[in-house]
Amino acid sequence: MRAHAQIRRWLLVTLGIAVIIAAAMIRTQYASDMRAANARLRSASQIAQTACGPIEYAVAGQGPALLMVHGAGGGFDQGLEFGAPVVRAGFRVIAPSRFGYLRTPLPADASPEAQAQAHVCLLDALGIDRVVAVGGSAGAPSVVQLCVRHAERCSAMVLVVPAVFIPEPGKPPIKPTRFAEFVIGTALRSDFAFWAGSRIARGSMIESILATPVGDVERAAPDEQRRVLTILQHIQPVSLRSQGLWTDATVTTAPAQFDFEHIAAPTLVISTENDGYGTLAGARVAAARIPRAHLVSYPDGGHVWVGHQTEVWSAVAEFLGDASEDASHSPTSINTTRLSRSTP
Repeated sequence: MRAHAQIRRWLLVTLGIAVIIAAAMIRTQYASDMRAANARLRSASQIAQTACGPIEYAVAGQGPALLMVHGAGGGFDQGLEFGAPVVRAGFRVIAPSRFGYLRTPLPADASPEAQAQAHVCLLDALGIDRVVAVGGSAGAPSVVQLCVRHAERCSAMVLVVPAVFIPEPGKPPIKPTRFAEFVIGTALRSDFAFWAGSRIARGSMIESILATPVGDVERAAPDEQRRVLTILQHIQPVSLRSQGLWTDATVTTAPAQFDFEHIAAPTLVISTENDGYGTLAGARVAAARIPRAHLVSYPDGGHVWVGHQTEVWSAVAEFLGDASEDASHSPTSINTTRLSRSTP
């Protein structure tokens, strides 16, 4: 009997030591990953002091100017990553952080119209007259408003999985499941919750936050699987993006009206049929109503078009080839006299 008690005590002590070691390892790995996430952002961007207030941005490449406006969970870093293929195609990517993301503050008015004006303010500060305007996901509404309200600044427009939700008569809007709402509501509240979720519930995070079927990821090539995981990982530190994320959640789910017919720029719209955020419906409406628009859709790939990365950016590069002559009217150098540089 006494031997059994000693065994139980030994097992409890061993279990306790194992828990302490595991907790220490988790804490160490979390701290290491967060240091890497912050180091990735440090000194990689600049702050433009504009007529609309301070705006964070980064620039990559040489050639015609292209404004790459990131989606939910992004920032200038996501813009640069998404813009890498067009940099290789010979464009100069200007990637801002939208309202509430990273070092761009959230103003009282964070509407797509106000964000479009902020894009103009950034272009003015950089001395750029015209751009190819590219908006991904939740970045699309402000790009649409930019090309509607400031047509003279847009030589072409590209909308990728655009969050331009147009209410369909008699059809309720797509809403996330209760489980998805739980995951999003929990994971987006703290860096640790997001970090832990992306490790122990990666499939749920991909399906709920990236709105992409796990099966599509599993069937994709290894480089595409890595790209999806990178997108998820690079939402960190989520605490520096939370204001923008919650603003996007409000803006992109509210009924919206877009004056698509007033867009003069040639336009390419891209989406997928199984995007968990249901962007194809809005993409079809936009492509049908914009006078010079072309729609490209894929049957699978979800919100991050997994398995179609090469096809998507090849289509964009081909489309931009036709628009590059107009875009090249932008100055070839950036005016830095009105800019200030600082670190996070």
